[in-house]
Amino acid sequence: MIRIGEVAERTGLTPRTIRYYEEIGLLPGPPERRKGEHRAYDDDDVERLSELTRLRDLLNLSLEELKQLVEAEEARAAIRKQFRESDSDAERLQLLDLALPHVETQIGLVRRRMEELKRLEAELVEKRKSILARKRELAS
Repeated sequence: MIRIGEVAERTGLTPRTIRYYEEIGLLPGPPERRKGEHRAYDDDDVERLSELTRLRDLLNLSLEELKQLVEAEEARAAIRKQFRESDSDAERLQLLDLALPHVETQIGLVRRRMEELKRLEAELVEKRKSILARKRELAS
C-alpha cells in the first residue's frame, strides 16, 4: 500500500488534487477505514491517476468532461464483462447496443478537441502567411 505523498510524487499531482478526485468520483473511494487512519493507495490507483492526468492534458478536458469520459469507460467495462460472460447472441446484441452511446460520448469529447486544434492550426497558418508576406515586402 502506498501513502498519498508517494502517489503525488509518482503522478505529479498534489495530495489535495488526489483527494479532490476521490471526492468527485474520478478515483474510487477508499475501503472503510477507522477514523484517523491514513488512506492507503495501490498501484491501480497510481495507474488510474496517471491515465486521468494523461487524458486531461492530452484532450484539455475540464473535470466535468473528464468525469464523463471516465464514466463512459467504466460503463463500457461493465458491459464488456457481461458480454464475455454471456452465451446468448441475443443478449450480446443488446449489450452491444448499450455500449454504443458510451463510445459516442467518448468520440464526441475527442472530436470537440480535434476541432479546436484544427481552428488553432488554421489561425497559426494564417499568421505564418502574414509574417512571410511582411518579410517579402521588407526584403524587396
